[in-house]
Amino acid sequence: MKKKIWMMLLCGALVCFPLGGCGINRADADAGSVQSEAASDHKTTKNSNAEYTSEVFAMDTYMTLTAYGENAKEAVEAGIAEIQRLDALLSTGDANSEVAQINQNGGGTLSEDTDYLVKRALAIYQSTQGAFDISIYPVMQLWGFTTGDFAVPSKEDLAAKLALVNAGRISLTEDNGVSSITLPEGMEIDLGGIAKGYTSGRVMEVMKRYGIESAVINLGGNAHVLGSKPDGSAWKVGIQDPNDTNGYLGGVSVRDKAIITSGGYERYFVDEATGVKYHHIIDPKTGYSANNGLISVTIVSADSTLADGLSTSLFVLGTEDAIAYCEEHCAEDGFDAIMEDEDGKLYITDGIMDDFINMNNTANIQEIKTK
Repeated sequence: MKKKIWMMLLCGALVCFPLGGCGINRADADAGSVQSEAASDHKTTKNSNAEYTSEVFAMDTYMTLTAYGENAKEAVEAGIAEIQRLDALLSTGDANSEVAQINQNGGGTLSEDTDYLVKRALAIYQSTQGAFDISIYPVMQLWGFTTGDFAVPSKEDLAAKLALVNAGRISLTEDNGVSSITLPEGMEIDLGGIAKGYTSGRVMEVMKRYGIESAVINLGGNAHVLGSKPDGSAWKVGIQDPNDTNGYLGGVSVRDKAIITSGGYERYFVDEATGVKYHHIIDPKTGYSANNGLISVTIVSADSTLADGLSTSLFVLGTEDAIAYCEEHCAEDGFDAIMEDEDGKLYITDGIMDDFINMNNTANIQEIKTK
């Protein structure tokens, strides 16, 4: 069945629905309205407003890239080529990818991209005390989140796989400028929790090389904007309401930032025997879906790799620990957070508070002091 991509160009405001790397998302830009249906992996359109848009399926999701300016077409097509290069490098589902080969062989030589991502992932693992763990992959497989063959594992099977999860046991070495990785027996890694963020940052670097000063990309829920809108105003990015797929919990006004959201409301299954809902954000400490008080975490940062990793990490940490993490790290590491708990309360860091768009006139908001 063909998937549908919707782009609604309304009111001069970009509105994306970030879904934590899951599903299909929407983007709003200028006047007019476009509905397109992707019958293949790559589709392009060009309109009369000096903008060029292309859609591509990669990293298990649909992505939309839009650039404005004289070299917009060339920049977007080069950006797509970069996405496809990184997808081939990092996909656990491609037996020939670098990551798949590392898992198969228990280690190997790292390319520059993979070396960078593994090191960033391990840094986030350390700073979040294990809430972000790239060695969670065998547990994800056990639950069926990598294949769609969902099943609640037995306690015995889960304990066996959970014993393999410990990114602190990953060994990195360097010899004459060549980096290598060694995994303990049975361990497998997945960089999916950080790869899209890194990819959006790489695409923006491509855009800049082509002289683009205004662009927006949506990589399966990872929104990333370059500069300002063509009219010089800030981009406005809406954040999906985790309880309403057609609604927003709010929005942000941004320039040169990635806006990445994680939540358990898109990739999940319900156990027929018990009626219990299980989502794909697994707590590495328990092996079960994270259930620590938060239902949505959005990270806003110029560092898209960090934003991707932290959106998952803070969701896993839960309300109190996520607030404490923001208080300690936001200012130093250069990010802001918008979080919603299961009672509908919003927690917004002070660095983004003035740029938060309170679409619903929500009164239940707590500002997190980070400065």
